[in-house]
Amino acid sequence: MLKGKRGLVVGIANRHSIAHGCAATLRNLGAELAVTYLNEKAEPYVRPLAETLEASLFLPLDVEREGAMEEVFATIADKWGKLDFLVHSIAYAPRDDLHGRVVDCSWPGFAQAMQVSCWSFLRMAKLAEPLMTEGGSLITMSYHGADKVVDNYNLMGPVKAALEAATRYAANELAPRNIRVYAVSPGPLRTRAASGIAQFDELVDSAIARAPAQRLVDIAEVGRVVAFLVSGAASGMTGDTIYVDGGLHHMG
Repeated sequence: MLKGKRGLVVGIANRHSIAHGCAATLRNLGAELAVTYLNEKAEPYVRPLAETLEASLFLPLDVEREGAMEEVFATIADKWGKLDFLVHSIAYAPRDDLHGRVVDCSWPGFAQAMQVSCWSFLRMAKLAEPLMTEGGSLITMSYHGADKVVDNYNLMGPVKAALEAATRYAANELAPRNIRVYAVSPGPLRTRAASGIAQFDELVDSAIARAPAQRLVDIAEVGRVVAFLVSGAASGMTGDTIYVDGGLHHMG
């Protein structure tokens, strides 16, 4: 289904990561992958996963380091000469700002959350554009706390709302290049990143109780949706936020 497509997956921290679920599905369907890791501390955890995924490129990427994104895309340009898709699955907010009220957040905390979680996607879109000579797909990860007030999601709500708006604007601007842009919005998943949210276990229990499916989705289910978006089957869609949350976002 995806044989011949080459893509970059950003955000694998361990085997429970949403990014890993996406990468595993994309690889199983024939895609060739470039995988990034955050830093030297993260490398020993991510490298075995990259090897299992048979990743052609395994590259360091800290989006807060000046020039780091440019280095990754320069390597892709040198080794592959093209790119068919990008999966962006990174987000961060400082703990004090994330656990406090939105109106109490600090400017440095807000700026850092926006840089890592939102601006990095726009910058990667800019760097991917010249490599997507035959069109392509750009995919990022959101959460329905962007649209509704979710207890304890706090600062990440406005940040993810900005990310979804950025997705729509990028979709409009890149459509002439046949580049489609999407946000995928899973329900709460037990990932390392999510563990930073206060009272996360209570959030999970509430989601299970309220979702029509009466369960959490898993990373493989998210991966299958991402594979659909990468494939030609989604050619009539762009700018959308696609929910993969067992219907949770429909509930009041």
